[in-house]
Amino acid sequence: MSRDEQKAGQDRRQEPPIHGPEAFEAMRRAGRLTAEALDLLMEATVPGVTTEALDRLAYAFAMDHGAYPASLHYRGYPKSICTSINHVVCHGIPNDKPLREGDIVNLDICLIVDGWHGDSSRMAYVGEVSRKAARLCDITYEALMRGIAAIRPGGSTNDIGAAIQTFAEAERCSVVRDFCGHGLGRTYHDAPTVLHYVEPSYDVPLRPGQLFTVEPMINLGRPHVKVLADGWTAVTRDRSLSAQFEHTIGVTETGVEIFTLSPKGLHKPLSVA
Repeated sequence: MSRDEQKAGQDRRQEPPIHGPEAFEAMRRAGRLTAEALDLLMEATVPGVTTEALDRLAYAFAMDHGAYPASLHYRGYPKSICTSINHVVCHGIPNDKPLREGDIVNLDICLIVDGWHGDSSRMAYVGEVSRKAARLCDITYEALMRGIAAIRPGGSTNDIGAAIQTFAEAERCSVVRDFCGHGLGRTYHDAPTVLHYVEPSYDVPLRPGQLFTVEPMINLGRPHVKVLADGWTAVTRDRSLSAQFEHTIGVTETGVEIFTLSPKGLHKPLSVA
């Protein structure tokens, strides 16, 4: 979700909701099924497949498991997943163009399971990819995990942003400012807004029971993006490669729980040149 939309939506509720054990159990089920869907999609992402075919696969998986894709028809979005290729930062719309050897693609899916949302995305390699593309994906995954490791009760959302920004910029990459993580649960987008960089004017305390996503978008070039005429697809202005990883998490009494870990261990792309 865009940073501005998320902040505007929170004007009605500044305090992030606090959830109990039953909600955490529901989020484990939603997160697990979302992760299983991503495992399936990653294995199906090969040269020649279309993102439309991946979208159909995701929809069929959701229907077969009593779930529903949250993005389908959300604010007019036409598909069940987002597929963001190479210089596309986020919200790429699946289509009939085949993926090509060397592409990198972000697969982003949110499944509603018994009314609860599990939201996650991963990068996939299409065949053998360049070393610079692989490096970007490695950096982005590490940035995500460093951001999650910074989550603790008594901390704040700027701890997450600091961990991500410090690492990414030390690797000579940039953090996208225009999109953010968000609270979720029974609601798709809720408080808090989770920025992936430090913003002193906006900092939310972290408390046990909060549920939200961490989903940094990292560019090889500059951080600036633009949204195309379709109203959804965001791309890097300088045409540099972009990558993103996302997990849904819950703040616990002692730290953090990740709900969307891959059951097959496919947290990162499968192969590289």
